[in-house]
Amino acid sequence: MKALLNISLGLCGLIFLTGCEDKVDHSKVRQDGFVYCDQGRPGTFNPQLVDGGITVESIAPQLFDTLLTLNPGTHQPVQNLAKHWSVNEEGTEYTFILRDGVQFQTTKWFTPTRPFIAEDVVFSFNRIIDSGNPFHEVGGSVYPWFAGIDFANLVEKVEALDDHTVRFTLTRPDNSFLSNISTAHAPIYSAEYAAQLLFSDHKLAIDTHPVGTGPFYLDEYQVADLVRLKRHENYWRGPVEMSQVVFDISHRGAGALAKLLRNECDVLNSPISSQIPVILEEDSIVLQAKPAMNVAFVAINTQHKALSDPRVRKALNLAINRDNILEAVYFGTGEKAYSLLPPSSWAHQKDQTQVRYDRNYARALLRDAGYQQGLELTMAVPLEPRVYNPSPRKTAELIQANLADIGVKLNLLTDDRVDRQELANIESVDLLLTGWVGNTGDPDNYLRPLLSCTSKREGLNLSMWCNDDFDFILDLALEVSEPRYRLNLYRQAQNILNEEVPVIPIAHGQKYQAHNDSLTGFRTSPFNAQPFDQVVRLK
Repeated sequence: MKALLNISLGLCGLIFLTGCEDKVDHSKVRQDGFVYCDQGRPGTFNPQLVDGGITVESIAPQLFDTLLTLNPGTHQPVQNLAKHWSVNEEGTEYTFILRDGVQFQTTKWFTPTRPFIAEDVVFSFNRIIDSGNPFHEVGGSVYPWFAGIDFANLVEKVEALDDHTVRFTLTRPDNSFLSNISTAHAPIYSAEYAAQLLFSDHKLAIDTHPVGTGPFYLDEYQVADLVRLKRHENYWRGPVEMSQVVFDISHRGAGALAKLLRNECDVLNSPISSQIPVILEEDSIVLQAKPAMNVAFVAINTQHKALSDPRVRKALNLAINRDNILEAVYFGTGEKAYSLLPPSSWAHQKDQTQVRYDRNYARALLRDAGYQQGLELTMAVPLEPRVYNPSPRKTAELIQANLADIGVKLNLLTDDRVDRQELANIESVDLLLTGWVGNTGDPDNYLRPLLSCTSKREGLNLSMWCNDDFDFILDLALEVSEPRYRLNLYRQAQNILNEEVPVIPIAHGQKYQAHNDSLTGFRTSPFNAQPFDQVVRLK
């Protein structure tokens, strides 16, 4: 990510991006667009290279289209750039018929000479799965979200049958395949643009200066200040009403709320729970709320001597008072987590026996494991508020107090931003307060990336836990087609987690967005932000 940022800074003002010294004029932007305040800052504009954050959750849906999208209500894949698809009887070949006449964006650094075709789909996915692709190594060749679902070993090949037909051949049946390629992590890039960058030896620009088919194109990036998007005049659904969208990334937390209240930004994405009462008092602000597909949890380093004992892990789980956390951190807006799967998941299992507050039993388990004299642990705590945890510091302090109550001393390591890949290599971290934002409604989207043996090998399983029975159940659940059999398998998987406790589920957050009442047309989803193609200003 640092390399990508350096390239962006180096190119800014030289060739591609302009206005690098200008400050955003909010009143001017609001004349023909709107200002969107977010709680994070992008490290890259390529959603393939990250497993969460502002790029995936807010920016990518504006820049890129995907073959399919997920229906916000049913969570099922629906047509997008692909207008039809079919599957063979074995469930290993997916054939997609593409839309005609979809245009790529014209930017300061690229002018397309042809519309979207099958070659673009092949390039976009081959970059991920083919180590021989000239762009595979760009950005460090780490595709964390795809690595977590073992995508490269699932997709054998992607081929263009003609300009408007693409076929994916899988190594095995996978019920989650369509959902996975419907997420913001699977954007369609221009193969023509890639060829131009390859010829000019500017391959890094594919991520810092992207080209997609979405409703807006990247116009300007001021690091730690703003991201400006402009209207894509040839957008395939028709030009959008707003001529620009500015992502204000200069402030976080209370600073972003203050800008909303002063009309310096029109939209505040994912306000923290403590801000909700203030927002509700403002008549000119509309607050949208939707149950979100997310979970806050504590990842336990199972390689630690004491934490390798399931009894110790169970003790930590039983010691945490989730009701106090919901009251003090979520202000009643969250839900207690009994599983990694959120309540809106069709496979959610509520096990109140295994997940409860019982400090006496926790002390007994520690005593039985030989730690009656106490235990000292370290927990890493990223401080950036997220939809699954609006105040990580406060959550960590409450957990710290809970563990002290059973004789466990917990030292907190805090930082503004913590990268999951970096944390996976920090041996001194015993626990990590983290979370996950689901990109699909499929249970596999939670369980496999966070806890599978493949994810452990990729350095993404922060618990360093691997269970062959758990993996076998996950694999089998992707192959069987009968819903009741899949449900039974995912319940078995959750039972294993309740017995082994490699992670401690804490809470599920509510997804909020606040916007000025002069705007309308925002579409809500339990996943990421939706394209802003329907947003209009009423007054």
